[in-house]
Amino acid sequence: MTFEELQERVRDEVGVRLFTVLAWIPERQALRRVHTSHPEQYPVGGEKSVEIAQGWLATCIEGRRPYLGPDRAAVRGIFADHALIESLGCGAVINVPVVEDGEVVGVLNLLDAEGAYDDESVAAAEKLAPLAVPALLDAVR
Repeated sequence: MTFEELQERVRDEVGVRLFTVLAWIPERQALRRVHTSHPEQYPVGGEKSVEIAQGWLATCIEGRRPYLGPDRAAVRGIFADHALIESLGCGAVINVPVVEDGEVVGVLNLLDAEGAYDDESVAAAEKLAPLAVPALLDAVR
């Protein structure tokens, strides 16, 4: 499945305004964007390292658990670029680790309007995460 096809599934099954896929680069403790629904604001190839919030890192990467930020306050707490996120009409986030053989290979980032996501949304996003494995592995090779 391509990232574009996955994006459509996410839009249909969970709902999303801004969708990115980030590859995890463990040796640099960094995330590199390999897909985006908004290439102008969030171009492919962009990296996040220093601005990754430690609590988020512990949950999503080290704990291999999804993160739900249901409102603008949660988004502001983990994203340095929250003003840009809010300008796109987003105020809620779901981050889902993509895991292959017990290791995180990347993260799906779903953002939508404040209050758009709940625990059911997280569960739906988690079911889609394995579909990203082949494209993510290709993107980092």
